[in-house]
Amino acid sequence: MFRRISTLSAVLALSLIMVVPAFANPGKPNFGPSLYGDGAVWGSKGANAIPAPNGKNLKSFDKLVVFSGNNLPVDQLPVAEATPGNPAFNGGRWFTHTVTWNRSFINENMGNLPTLKSYADIMFHANQGDLIITAGPPQGGPPAYFECPLLPVK
Repeated sequence: MFRRISTLSAVLALSLIMVVPAFANPGKPNFGPSLYGDGAVWGSKGANAIPAPNGKNLKSFDKLVVFSGNNLPVDQLPVAEATPGNPAFNGGRWFTHTVTWNRSFINENMGNLPTLKSYADIMFHANQGDLIITAGPPQGGPPAYFECPLLPVK
């Protein structure tokens, strides 16, 4: 009898260890399109703000580029610097950056802006002078530093 109670107690304790973290972060996964990264669309789960890096761990964050401004393509989503499968991916720790299109690029293209789907796309246009990238989130955007997993779109 004592062995059976001990076994049940161990199973109950293990179950609690596995269930409690799920309630600590009650955000529901979103398997719908939430952001682009490495040319693909990804889902996500609610963001948890985390402290800013201390200088020694800045490289443990990937950039998440959030667009700000008018005339954005309807299908433009935020863009991740790296995603699962990319050797540079840091596991879902993000440093938010705000991107706006340069006014002259908007005028030259008569407001028809391309949809950017990878960090390579972002850097191409930034190097051409088409984009203005600012560290930090836009007003009403995600936290400056946060944790958020990437999920396959279903």
